[in-house]
Amino acid sequence: MTDEHYSLIDPKSGRRLDFPVLETTLGPNVIDVTGLYGQCGVFTYDPGFGTTASCTSDVTFVDGEEGVLLYRGYPIEQLAEHSSFTEVAYLLLYGDLPTADQLRAFDYSLCTHTMINESLLRFFNGFHHNAHPMAMVSGVVASMSAFYHDTTDIHMPHDRDVFAHRIIAKLPTIAAAAYKHSKGQPFVYPLNSLDYCSNTLHMFFSVPSDDYEVDPVAAQALDLLFILHADHEQNCSTSTVRLAGSSGTNPYAAIAAGISALWGPAHGGANEAVINMLEDIGTANNIPKYIDRAKDGSDPFRLMGFGHRVYKNHDPRATIIRKMCHRLLERLRANDTPLFDLALKLEEVALKDDYFVEKNLYPNVDFYSGIIYRALGIPKSMFTVMFAIARCVGWVTHWREMVTDPGTRIGRPRQLYVGPDKRDYLALDERG
Repeated sequence: MTDEHYSLIDPKSGRRLDFPVLETTLGPNVIDVTGLYGQCGVFTYDPGFGTTASCTSDVTFVDGEEGVLLYRGYPIEQLAEHSSFTEVAYLLLYGDLPTADQLRAFDYSLCTHTMINESLLRFFNGFHHNAHPMAMVSGVVASMSAFYHDTTDIHMPHDRDVFAHRIIAKLPTIAAAAYKHSKGQPFVYPLNSLDYCSNTLHMFFSVPSDDYEVDPVAAQALDLLFILHADHEQNCSTSTVRLAGSSGTNPYAAIAAGISALWGPAHGGANEAVINMLEDIGTANNIPKYIDRAKDGSDPFRLMGFGHRVYKNHDPRATIIRKMCHRLLERLRANDTPLFDLALKLEEVALKDDYFVEKNLYPNVDFYSGIIYRALGIPKSMFTVMFAIARCVGWVTHWREMVTDPGTRIGRPRQLYVGPDKRDYLALDERG
């Protein structure tokens, strides 16, 4: 807290009311309005919570104006270049980069938790073959508390650690089982001699009848995507996990709530929308027509993957992932090279157009991530599931931070009521 206060004049009493200003490490300071209703009898109104700080956090910082993303103070560019996903997971969970011994122990712990209970695995046979993978994953994760209820005491540090390691280790296994079920293929068990991302690809694409060798560049591309998607401050799904968790519910239920929030096309489904858009555009010759449609306010068409609610200049993750997209497609000689070429042409044309330049509509991470997933052989229906695997680390980190914060209260947003005033019930025969 600073010595600074923000003052308001109560229009009813004429009294001056002072509200403390809370100081941040980075970014704008925050006015503490918890006493506003008690002093003035009014609420604040902020649809979408775009200017409301819902919590105190020391996990991730985003500066949308400057295009900055920090995990525990480390720039995403440095982590993407030098780190690995499991090292980033450790950093987010525990606050500091691990020593070599700590990282080995963490990796070993994840390995011991990769398998899921056989009864849980059989749950997938109850889903229709064409069920959406996100429906399967969210349902199975929610049911995990029935299998691992021995370590869901949210007040016990040991239980919180076991839960964190379990859900991070098992989510790729659950995701791969959802994919295999949709393909009608046998489930593939994890292979703990492989690293986290190689093991994920192994469970997705190996079959009993053939040998399968993970391409190291494919595993590296997936590792990079997971790093970039691991956390992003108080986004919709993370806030959902915090809100659900604030009730004291078991942690698997809170993560399942986050998965459901991520499923929304305005959140985790954006990279799938980019692929659909590129397929609709078809060829570079059609780009001018679609650019004109995007600028037409009466046309519902939007350029998917351009701009970001938080980043007002450029998305730092997009710069990183663009280089990997080039490298992966060159390595795999993927059939989606024309799609990537179309994406680059669209990017070039859009960023030379005054309309997009003036509005700072730069490509974001979703513009390229879907192309990488396609190049890896992952279908569009699984894109958001892959996002969930990565973001699970952030969800768990924020959940842990929330349940250990002594200032946490159960979430209870207020509203601006605009419904009918009080009215009396009329008997059926008295209603006109």
